[in-house]
Amino acid sequence: MRKILKLILPLLVCVFTIGLCVAMSTDTSAMTLREGAEAAKCDECPENLFGDEGVFKQITNIVLYIVGVVAVIMLIIGGIKYVVSGGDAKKVTDAKNTVLYAIIGLVIAFLAFAIVNFVITSLPSA
Repeated sequence: MRKILKLILPLLVCVFTIGLCVAMSTDTSAMTLREGAEAAKCDECPENLFGDEGVFKQITNIVLYIVGVVAVIMLIIGGIKYVVSGGDAKKVTDAKNTVLYAIIGLVIAFLAFAIVNFVITSLPSA
């Protein structure tokens, strides 16, 4: 019973808070994503959140670069493990799994990059 309460209580708090915010809202028009991001922006925040030089795109590029470097390192480690496995079936399987997971990580990173770029370019320009 306590486990269920620990799972449900935060959800209820979130739903109540969102409902309260919606009920207190006096503006009946729907806020766009750009308006929401601009409303949440602080005074010292960068001016351009969207676009080619925007913060979102820069963060995505940095994360993709880090994931790419890690995946290439894991590919190299998997290759070395495969070469030095000496025919041991378990070591060969571990090396193949390392290479496979590194390639899957690269594919997921590129798909995430494509999705983020699509969403950013789909937003209306300021």
